[in-house]
Amino acid sequence: MEIGIDSFAAANVKDTTNNSDALVQLLDRMEHADQVGLDIFGIGEHHRKEFLDSAPAMILAAAAARTKRIRLTSAVTVLSAADPVRVFQNFATLDLISQGRAEMVVGRGSFIEAFPLFGYNLNDYDALFTEKLDLLLNIRDNEVVTWSGKFRAPLVNQAIYPRPLQDPFPVWLGVGGTPASFVRAGTLGLPLMVAVIGGETHRFRPLVDLYREAGRKAGHPEEKLKVGLHSLGYVGETTAKAVEEFYPGYAEIFTRIGRERGWPPVTRPHFDSQNGLTGAYLVGGPEEIAEKILHHSEALGGISRITFQMDNAGLSHQQLLRAIELLGTKVAPLVNK
Repeated sequence: MEIGIDSFAAANVKDTTNNSDALVQLLDRMEHADQVGLDIFGIGEHHRKEFLDSAPAMILAAAAARTKRIRLTSAVTVLSAADPVRVFQNFATLDLISQGRAEMVVGRGSFIEAFPLFGYNLNDYDALFTEKLDLLLNIRDNEVVTWSGKFRAPLVNQAIYPRPLQDPFPVWLGVGGTPASFVRAGTLGLPLMVAVIGGETHRFRPLVDLYREAGRKAGHPEEKLKVGLHSLGYVGETTAKAVEEFYPGYAEIFTRIGRERGWPPVTRPHFDSQNGLTGAYLVGGPEEIAEKILHHSEALGGISRITFQMDNAGLSHQQLLRAIELLGTKVAPLVNK
């Protein structure tokens, strides 16, 4: 199983003059993840004050120059509000810089700021994504493209460069809880990245089964229908220490987001319920986290990748470095053993 990190490049919202340092530290963590043997590092895409990941391909390219083995991916590219031509060109260039270590996870995102920012109507939410995914895959599979759609000027016998080193270039579909998204990924034969950021992971099994069945009906081989899991997580020396370090910043972030969305304030009992054996959160000591990863994999019928989203207002750079080290040197060997 591939094990790695997803980051949203957390900003210092209290002192934005330190955001240059925050990005330098993020690159240090990406390099450290490579050194301790993790398989994947993903950078999200947001257009908000609390995150610095509005241009993920630039962060990934900087990391490519400082790493040797780890795969570098978006997590996710908000394709609905982007130009698929430029997205492909950015990640093809990243693939060349990294010598074939780039990937992308495309999705619609969990925030909506990108739509008005880039001049799109939120009412076109699904239609935008469907059309742009079709164009992106067309570009990936063909050097010369003829294509037309509703939201973008047509392409007529248009060559698109550069071409990536990998052929085909890996494109995963990032999904939340919409059945149609799981079916779409299976029908297209795209690997699936499931973001489970609350509730109980095993409840996603019927949706994962939908994905696999759609893939089989479309004639895709079983090995092509890979499933990954993205969860909030943090590894400490012990479970008690991990929770003590992670919870305060978690409560701060999700209480703030909750005010925007009408959620109640975060409470410790609610967090603890999400962090049990069947809950979505992966916060604990190495042995407990390894056991939980295996439990989640079994519950979903087998997963091939899991990524931890560790960004947290209360965690220091040193704590995150240590968590990455424990994930690479303790958790991953236990899981793969």
